[in-house]
Amino acid sequence: MCAGLADRFGLSPFLVRLAFLLSCILPGPQFIAYIVLWVLMPKRSV
Repeated sequence: MCAGLADRFGLSPFLVRLAFLLSCILPGPQFIAYIVLWVLMPKRSV
């Protein structure tokens, strides 16, 4: 999911993953957002 978002917005997958991990430290619905995006994001075509 993080790699897909990074590709969609032209960012580094490492930075998106790092931002997600840092956001998990803070209280909020990050895990629910992750699951929803994981289901909704289309699979990457090779």
